[in-house]
Amino acid sequence: MRFRKMHGAGNDFVLLTDPAPARDWAPTARSLCARRTGIGADGLVLVTQTDTTPPVFEVACFNTDGSTSTMCGNALRCAAWCLHADHGLRDMTLIMAGVKHGAVVDADGVRVTAEVGAVEMRRVQAVIDGRPLWFDAARTGTEHVVAVVRDVDAIDAETCGRLVRHHDQLAPLGTNVNFVQAAGDQTLKIRTYERGVEAETLSCGSGAVAAVVIAAARGLVGQSQVTVHNASGTPLTVRPHWDRPGRAYWVGGPVALVFEGATA
Repeated sequence: MRFRKMHGAGNDFVLLTDPAPARDWAPTARSLCARRTGIGADGLVLVTQTDTTPPVFEVACFNTDGSTSTMCGNALRCAAWCLHADHGLRDMTLIMAGVKHGAVVDADGVRVTAEVGAVEMRRVQAVIDGRPLWFDAARTGTEHVVAVVRDVDAIDAETCGRLVRHHDQLAPLGTNVNFVQAAGDQTLKIRTYERGVEAETLSCGSGAVAAVVIAAARGLVGQSQVTVHNASGTPLTVRPHWDRPGRAYWVGGPVALVFEGATA
């Protein structure tokens, strides 16, 4: 199999285009994404063309544990970058888990749409460093909870994220966990523990959107573009989809090709 190793603002993937059909991809994802014995990545991404007029592409994303992601903004952005590189496409439709996403590649980077579903303030409470902390919930194609904190760098995102990810009030699915700090005019800082990766990742596109949705609901940012600084040091930008305010956002930023290769 020919593959690309890519990352979107630090969120890294092994990406295959037009993969072989009828394969059990879960064990393949676990093998390829292993940091010490495989290529190493947060997920395996498969891109398949399903229509030609206009071109439509199915994007599947498998987490490092082999589970399927219903929404991964950075995986979609990496897929769009590849389709631009391979076919010259700049504006395209991508489908992940049955949901259509717009994607645009231009001089500013790659941006994709994220759908916003249910929002529930004060969804669950956890004790962090001896203090109770409320987490708000926002579904941005997948489950997210967001806690607003004073100093995001002081949080043990790995330990605290794992605790909340497995909270009994969020069973059986669990959730992705975000810690967010207001960091100036239309600016947030974020750290994200991702379900399926079962670790803190350097960036999370759907998590950045969830953070902006909750920060806006709490009056920390306005309804315009927000810069979200993540653990990678390479920020994402999130802004409302003006045709569908409150129901969809654009999340954008850089994408990088790390290397290409082949594997059995």
